[in-house]
Amino acid sequence: MPKGGRKGGHKGRARQYTSPEEIDAQLQAEKQKARVKEEQKEGGDGAAGDPKKEKKSLDSDESEDEEDDYQQKRKGVEGLIDIENPNRVAQTTKKVTQLDLDGPKELSRREREEIEKQKAKERYMKMHLAGKTEQAKADLARLAIIRKQREEAARKKEEERKAKDDATLSGKRMQSLSLNK
Repeated sequence: MPKGGRKGGHKGRARQYTSPEEIDAQLQAEKQKARVKEEQKEGGDGAAGDPKKEKKSLDSDESEDEEDDYQQKRKGVEGLIDIENPNRVAQTTKKVTQLDLDGPKELSRREREEIEKQKAKERYMKMHLAGKTEQAKADLARLAIIRKQREEAARKKEEERKAKDDATLSGKRMQSLSLNK
C-alpha cells in the first residue's frame, strides 16, 4: 500500500491535448501583444490603439520580416547591446525564381583537390604510356634484359636439342654399321 494513503496516483489520468488551431490563436495573440508594446515604445499611444493597422500587418509579408528581426534582437544580450559583427552572416532564404542554376558552381576545397588529383593521375599515365617517366624507363630497361635472357635460354635449348639429335643420329649410324658387318 502506498505511503500517501491514496489508492490512485497521478499517472492514470486522462491527458488533454491542445489543438493546432488553439496554438495558432495563442501565437497570434502573443504577436499582437508584442507589436502593441513595440509601437508604444516607438511612436506612442496613438499608433498602438489603431486596430486596422494591426490587421494589415498580420496579413502582409513585411510584418513577418519585422517579426523575425524583433525576435533576433531579443536573443540573449543582443537586446541590451547593439553589436555589429562583420563575420556574422544573416540567413536569407531565396525563392525558387531567384536561384541561379545556369551560373557556374563554386567547388569546395576538397572537390577541387579531388579533381586536380584525377587530372594529375591522367597526365602521369599518358607520360608513362609514352615512356617518358622514370618508372617507365626503368620498366622498359628491365623488359629488355628479360627478353635477352629469354632469347639466350631459347638459343641454348635449341643447341642442346640439336646436339642431342646429332648424338642420337650418330649412335644409330654406329649401330647400323655394326649390324651390317
